[in-house]
Amino acid sequence: MKIVASNKRARFDYDILETVEAGLALTGAEVKSIKLGHVSLQGAYATISQKGPVILNMHIRHYEPAGKLVGDPTRTRSLLLRKKEVDYLRGKSQEQGLTIVPVSVYIRRNLVKVELGLGRGKKKYDKRETIKKRDHRKEMARVIKRG
Repeated sequence: MKIVASNKRARFDYDILETVEAGLALTGAEVKSIKLGHVSLQGAYATISQKGPVILNMHIRHYEPAGKLVGDPTRTRSLLLRKKEVDYLRGKSQEQGLTIVPVSVYIRRNLVKVELGLGRGKKKYDKRETIKKRDHRKEMARVIKRG
């Protein structure tokens, strides 16, 4: 499994309670661009529409050798999930006020997958607590390293 891109803000802005693996419906040029690492999850989010689960605002840069056909790099892309998983995500996002956030994009057995996280938004004081914990861990690592 090769992680191509990760959404660092997802774990900072949300408490990720659960993760789900989903496939992406892509064109050939988009797959090649992703394999080169030209993908960004900044500002991306997933939702479940009438047509099914989709991911919005995921930026995939144009693959230059593909030619002059330039599509929208942030187009809406379908997520490939089982019906049971779609129903589960729909219920969780409506009932408990959870958000579906893309956490990472990776390649598994030559297939492009996205890891979706069910997250609850953090309050400002929760974010401050996360920063304190991270700084404390760094300080402890420095002390241990020095001996």
